[in-house]
Amino acid sequence: MFEILTVVIGILLALAVAAIIVVLYLYFVTRRIARRAEKAVPPAGKFITVDGNRIHYVEQGEGRPILFIHGLGGTLHHFLYPVIRNFGPGYRLIALDRAGSGWSTRTDGSDGRLIDQAKAVHRFIETLGLEKPLLVGHSLGGAIALQTALDYPDDVSGLALISPLTHFGGGIPEGFRPLFITSPRKRRLIAWTVSAPRSIKNAPAVLDFVFGPQQPPEDYAVAGGAMLGLRPSHFYATSTDFCSSGRDLRRLQARYGELRMPVGILFGDADRVLNYEQHGLAMEGKVKGLDLEIVSGIGHMLQHALPEQTVAFIRRIAARAFAA
Repeated sequence: MFEILTVVIGILLALAVAAIIVVLYLYFVTRRIARRAEKAVPPAGKFITVDGNRIHYVEQGEGRPILFIHGLGGTLHHFLYPVIRNFGPGYRLIALDRAGSGWSTRTDGSDGRLIDQAKAVHRFIETLGLEKPLLVGHSLGGAIALQTALDYPDDVSGLALISPLTHFGGGIPEGFRPLFITSPRKRRLIAWTVSAPRSIKNAPAVLDFVFGPQQPPEDYAVAGGAMLGLRPSHFYATSTDFCSSGRDLRRLQARYGELRMPVGILFGDADRVLNYEQHGLAMEGKVKGLDLEIVSGIGHMLQHALPEQTVAFIRRIAARAFAA
């Protein structure tokens, strides 16, 4: 009996040592991948500290301010080279990495709820001294823009929403299931071990899901900032946002009638991430004076697929917002 117990303990110890070796190996692989990503996509702009978060942002131009808010798992690069670099004069354009995304940090304890992210946008507007910007929000950034406009209406002149998340429901899209990690400890463990190798392996399928039916730009990994998504801190924040953002959506969608500013929505009817009927057409009748533009055959990443049309849409809403 004692001999059997000794063998069992020996096997368990061997398995524990093997597990530790595997975890350490994955940790160092992840660190190496993260360093390569940081070297490939260095900071593109400036930093400002807001409530303990070091926020990375870019800006160009002069005039009334337009603030760009990227979506789940994205960075300011989602707007930088397809939209901002081709926007033309007349406005002060600012795009930020949301706290925890890209090169921005997020303080421990933030759970990624819409009300918290709206407060972070409010504090960024205050800290940077922006005078009632137009908010441009893509995907989850659209929900954050809506929450900001409703919670801090004196901060915002209008909303230009691109493929926005607007309503609760629809389940978890298959392409986002790896992000549904409800335990913060498990989330951190995965972020520092298997997230980067798994992201590299699954990249073709994820990109097809997000961009389809269009193809992603050939330089998306670097110019689009996608490589920054391989950093553990970015994965952790993305998973946190995904698990928490839905908690406020029901209350948010019940308040759309309170909006008293120009609002525009640009959606592709071939969007695989967010259904244009549930999140676009459903806004008709809920927002007074809504400017809704549905584009045939285009997927979720309109700013990449149709940059000129996206710029024209934002300029149209900006003209309304700042005139009002």
